[in-house]
Amino acid sequence: MKFLAITLIVHTPHPATGAVRSTTERFREVLDNAVLAEELGFDGFGVGERHEWPFLSSAPPVVLSHIAALTSRIRLFTAVTTLSLLDPVRAYEDYATLDHLSGGRLELIIGKGNGAAQRELFQVTPEDQWARNAESYEVFRRIWREDKVSAVTRFRPGLKDAEVWPRPLQRPVRVWHGSATSKESVELAARYGDPLFSANVTHPIEPYAELIRHYRERWRHHGHDPAGITVGAGTAGVYVARTSQEAVAAYRPVFEGNLALQKSLGPEPVFATLEDFVERSSALVGSPEQVIDKVHRYHEQFGHTVLHLHADAGGLTRTQHHDSLALFQSEVAPVLRRDIPDPPFPWGPVLHAPAPAATPLAR
Repeated sequence: MKFLAITLIVHTPHPATGAVRSTTERFREVLDNAVLAEELGFDGFGVGERHEWPFLSSAPPVVLSHIAALTSRIRLFTAVTTLSLLDPVRAYEDYATLDHLSGGRLELIIGKGNGAAQRELFQVTPEDQWARNAESYEVFRRIWREDKVSAVTRFRPGLKDAEVWPRPLQRPVRVWHGSATSKESVELAARYGDPLFSANVTHPIEPYAELIRHYRERWRHHGHDPAGITVGAGTAGVYVARTSQEAVAAYRPVFEGNLALQKSLGPEPVFATLEDFVERSSALVGSPEQVIDKVHRYHEQFGHTVLHLHADAGGLTRTQHHDSLALFQSEVAPVLRRDIPDPPFPWGPVLHAPAPAATPLAR
């Protein structure tokens, strides 16, 4: 099993003290956490993309490029690249450049994105967002694979023998499809034979397990080898301590602060108490043995081989955050690496895949 640390660069007051860091301090924290993740042995570091408050993650290629300069081994993920909002040509230029600068360490997780404010900002409607996501991905993946692209498109000017530079380092970059609650992203991943990454953070296990089962069914429907199925899954929070009592006590102010923020933003949270959150959500709060057991229980339903943890302290002290991730890597990760297989592909740059024949994109 492989492990990622991921941040959406949320910029809110401290859940316990109410203190607010400057934007510069928040970005510096992200960089420090990326370096820490590599030092502790994480396999990847991800930066989300949101274009609305309370997030600062509107420019993941820029943040990941800085992280690339500070690290040497860890793979760099987007979580997710919101292709429904982006021009796929411009997105390709940004990420192909980042891929070269990082030495082929880029991996993309794509998705349509969430949030009404960012849809309004980019003048995208809920009715066309999925179609935009699918079209942008088709154009993006063809540009990555083909030296010249012609395409008839609905949501951006068409392309005719277009050459887009720089040409990529990875041939091609690996693209995961971020899945939350909709079958559209699952279908897109299965159609192209791409890996799936389940958000797995808001609800109990059942709806996510159902979507992953659907992904496996559609994968086989599209004629792909079942041995190539790859699933990643998120977690709703993490705090690993020597005892469950210590973990719950330390995490309680974090949960209560996050609960208050969620209530202020909209719908009633799914998990109203910390005890329910620890029991029924994907959060990994407890002793190493409890965390190992919970990941195994989720693996029985998901069959996932990649797991993401929160990169941010999120209200924990810096020492608590560091010690929790260090304990995860020293006592939890080795057991899970032994018990759960890695993804069915090399964990490194994709440099020698043959380019497929060009196929026209038409609407």
